[in-house]
Amino acid sequence: MWFSRHCAYTMSKYGMSMCVLGMHEEFRKDNIAVNAIWPRTAIWTAALDMLTEGKGKQMSRKPTIMADAAYIILSRNSRDFTGNFCLDEDVLKEEGITDFSQYSYEPNAELLPDFFVPGAEFQAYLPWKKMFEKSKI
Repeated sequence: MWFSRHCAYTMSKYGMSMCVLGMHEEFRKDNIAVNAIWPRTAIWTAALDMLTEGKGKQMSRKPTIMADAAYIILSRNSRDFTGNFCLDEDVLKEEGITDFSQYSYEPNAELLPDFFVPGAEFQAYLPWKKMFEKSKI
């Protein structure tokens, strides 16, 4: 199965998703919004650096894309926008942002889709597989 190498991580993401669904209803009466944000592509972090032994950076985006998307989500009306699962890129597109080159380390490089975006597990499988096979984990 596609999540066999990261079962605990998958379970934690599922648990966080269930928290969004439950907490958005629990806190709705207090006008507190609870939403989730996911990256559409790989985001360069220390964890990804370790997993790819530094080879995934050019195929990843900068963490600032998540910060910008989170700012937009947090600026929305909490009464109207709660219980949502958002993709960083989609949030930015809704605000009219179409040039994502500022978020790339290599503007023309092919980006790795995030494993947890529907359909991405098949698109991303081969590049990730090659990197994982060469890694120490």
